[in-house]
Formats: sequence, structure tokens, C-alpha cells
Amino acid sequence: MSEITLQDIIQPENLVYEKSKLLTDKRFHYCPGCGHGTVHRIIAEVIEELGIDEETIGIAPVGCAVMAYDYFDVDFQEAAHGRAPALATGIKRVWPNKVVFTYQGDGDLAAIGTAETIHACNRGENITMIFVNNGIYGMTGGQMAPTTLEGMKTATTPYGRKPQWEDGTPNNGFPLQITKLVAQLPGTRFVTRQAVYDAAKVRNCKKAIKKAFQNQMENKNGVNFVEIVSNCNSNWKMSAVDANKWLQENMLPVYPLGDIKDNFELINK
Repeated sequence: MSEITLQDIIQPENLVYEKSKLLTDKRFHYCPGCGHGTVHRIIAEVIEELGIDEETIGIAPVGCAVMAYDYFDVDFQEAAHGRAPALATGIKRVWPNKVVFTYQGDGDLAAIGTAETIHACNRGENITMIFVNNGIYGMTGGQMAPTTLEGMKTATTPYGRKPQWEDGTPNNGFPLQITKLVAQLPGTRFVTRQAVYDAAKVRNCKKAIKKAFQNQMENKNGVNFVEIVSNCNSNWKMSAVDANKWLQENMLPVYPLGDIKDNFELINK
């Protein structure tokens, strides 16, 4: 009996998973256990399955997403911190037949880029905005972000985020519900909140991103906004397993998963 080789095993009928052809061989710079890598894989698979790799343009701003263009074999443009929606607007208006998406973190989209986010959504630009919310500044040292939870410890809130002092005067403010906020704007078409911490959530997230891209391809005007609640185990000072458990126990009660708006109609009011 001849010896079975690895090449014998690697046959189409035995294939369980295949890396998307639109992901480059560049090694991810993300921390092990971070959700960004999974979201990248989902986006690449969606673009490949829709057959739009030649028509897609991504926008990567500053932050953990700064080098996203290294990982996708599609056209990418880097934006200044927070300005991705403005850049996406310009590209989409010049090339209306292109599928244009931004890839942003909470410090980018909901802090320095709040104005660009709000006004792009309010204008109803036909773009897709993918928003990874891990409640902290990931790349720059773990500072408090607008989405940081009450009581959550960060580099700039070492004793926990405190919205107000005991006498009621303002302190760190409250977590910003940016996704619920943009859902109220008439220019947003599809607004959803997803996660990628287990296989079922990954499948749901992929469906949401595919729907967002399909809406744009079908020229259904309005911003498609996909928030993805993720972890930052390095800055949360946890293992990846513990960070995903903490996310479920603490992040999801504040940022519950599901569709918020579809076809200009609010679902969760």
C-alpha cells in the first residue's frame, strides 16, 4: 500500500476552507485574537463572491486600520484621521458605478471623524461604512474612546470612565451611541450592529456586509452602515478568550446586536 501524501489529502472534495484570493500574503499586523483579521476575511470573501474586485475602492484611515490596503487585492486609498467618509464621498461622486467603502475604528469614526460621519450619513451618500467598535483607542495606547463603557478602565481613565462627578458636573461623558444616532438620519438606508466572536456571529456579519454592498451595487441611495462590536484584548489587558467573554457580558448590553434600520425604516426605535 502506497504512502498517502499531503497532496493526496489536499483535493477539492476535501476542502473545508479556502483563503480568499483577494487577501494578499502580507502578514496581519493585528494582535493575535483581534477581531480585525476576521472582519478583513469577511470583506474579502464578500467582494470575491459578488465578483466586484475590479469595481471596489476601500478607504483606510489612521488607527489600527491604517494598513488595511496591504491586505486586500483591491484598490485602496488612505485618508487622514477621521476623514474617510469625506474621501469616500468624493470618490463615489466621481465614479458613481464603483462600490466604495470605508473601514474605520471607533476613535476614527466616532471621535475625530464625527462631523464627516454625521454629514455623509445626513447627505445620504451611496457608500458603505464599516465601523469596528472595540470601545478603546487600539493603536495609540489604549486611551478612552467615545464608545468606552461607563466604569471601563483605559490609559486615560485608569479608575474607570466616570460620566459625571458626584455633584452632577460633567467629567468623561457617556458612551456615544453613534450607530443609533446615524440611524435617525434620513440619509441612512441600512444600519446594523454585528459581531465576530463566534461562527454564528461571523455568518450574520458576512450577510450584513454583503447586503450593504448589494444595496450600493443596486444604486439604492443612502448610506449602508455596519457596526461590528469587537474586542481589543491587548488594551483591555486580557487574553483573547477572556476578552470575547467580557465583550458578551459588558459590551453587548450597551451595544446590542441586530438590524436597527432597513430601507429607510427604523426597526429598533
